[in-house]
Amino acid sequence: MKNFIAALLLSSSLTAVAQNSNQEQINHTFYNKIEFFINSQQTDSIYKLANEDFKRAVPYSSLKNLLENEIYPLGRIKHAEKINFSNGVSQYRVDFTDKSFQVPFGVDSTLHYHTLGFQPVTKPVAEKQAPVLTNTVVENKVDFFIDSAANIYTKKGNTQSLAIGIIKNGQLNTYFYGETEKGNKILPTSSTLYEIGSLSKIFTATLLADFVQNGTLSLDQKIIDFLPDSLKINPSLQKITFKALANHTSGLPRLPDNLEKTKGFDPNNPYKNYDRKYLYQYLTTFKAENESGEKYEYSNLGYALLGDILTSLHKKSYNTEIQEIIAKPLGLTSTTDVLNPKTQYLPKVYNIKGEETKAWDFQIFSAAGGLKSTVTDLMTFAQKQFKMPETQLENAMALTRQFTYFLPPSTDIGLAWHMDLLDDITYCYHTGGTGGSSSFIAIAPDKKTAVVLLSNAAESIETTGLSIFHFLLSQK
Repeated sequence: MKNFIAALLLSSSLTAVAQNSNQEQINHTFYNKIEFFINSQQTDSIYKLANEDFKRAVPYSSLKNLLENEIYPLGRIKHAEKINFSNGVSQYRVDFTDKSFQVPFGVDSTLHYHTLGFQPVTKPVAEKQAPVLTNTVVENKVDFFIDSAANIYTKKGNTQSLAIGIIKNGQLNTYFYGETEKGNKILPTSSTLYEIGSLSKIFTATLLADFVQNGTLSLDQKIIDFLPDSLKINPSLQKITFKALANHTSGLPRLPDNLEKTKGFDPNNPYKNYDRKYLYQYLTTFKAENESGEKYEYSNLGYALLGDILTSLHKKSYNTEIQEIIAKPLGLTSTTDVLNPKTQYLPKVYNIKGEETKAWDFQIFSAAGGLKSTVTDLMTFAQKQFKMPETQLENAMALTRQFTYFLPPSTDIGLAWHMDLLDDITYCYHTGGTGGSSSFIAIAPDKKTAVVLLSNAAESIETTGLSIFHFLLSQK
């Protein structure tokens, strides 16, 4: 998930630091540790290096939210350069592939940092001056609210098209904005395909739940029973359950550290060549920092492994499983991770700067983020969640919405779904993003209300989606 990031400085009040000729070098030495921990996504290790003043000013949850939702998804640091040193604080210019930050960093006399910040230094993309293309007719206050929110998003200079679907009181409505490709003057439609990124995890979790419903496995069963002998001997894998993979408490990190070591690695298409060989290579020597079930850590890697096990059971591809178990029974005609070039077309996609980039290709990570879909299919999928379960698949979908882990301060985790309360209404949601797409889905089954947003730009759609969804829930 991606949350907003502004000029955010995480810092305690500066403690008095004895200035001496070695202070600049000490800062640099400890900055190198922080850079290593960022690249290896070790949030706990980063926080442990903070001094007590910093920890009082910046809760662990705030730092974790920033790092895991805004910094880690950018990949590894490509370049870092110290700009200056003043009053005990070094200023670094830190470059990722698509984003750069000014990073103030200072260490106190106890060799713990008191200042750490991430201030974006990329030049903002100018807002579009021309009116946003749309066919929306505003007839009521719901239309007005959605139209306003959609225009704010699509007026940004780094966005292209936006497809919105809502379900309220049993009524389905769609809204379309922008151009499917820069300059083509073509609106998206209900059948326009988008990369849905991590919304794929909801489908993978539904596959898992279907396997549970038919008695193939149980949520509390150890995955080690389904792994090759070469992995069974790794003690860090022996306690992981299917539930832990599906609710992100397996102990596996967000990504494997050998992702960039794949042959022909392309940061603009990072999962293209990562297959089972690389996955097993990583898992052979994986060492867990936390025991399975103890701690939430969002893991694309965990879902890659989950998908690999599930598809191995039937000896079928991920796409075949999706089609046979979910898509065809529910009438989802476009949801797939393998496009048919004769009948399906994916519009161009655009990175965080608004520049054309590559759509992502997937192998073993398809189960974590490889699906493409339409607003129509996702609205159908959402609406099916409202039914009183009768069939095996409907019971499986209901199982994905059962609480399995509490994430303070207010979020419950199901199987893939994240769940929160608005007043007394429980709702489920998930976000998705690739290098050139953003997606969002939220459902409140008891209120038969849902929202789906799809964009072919990397600019996050989560804030827009949540605002629309909360507005719908506030309406009678």
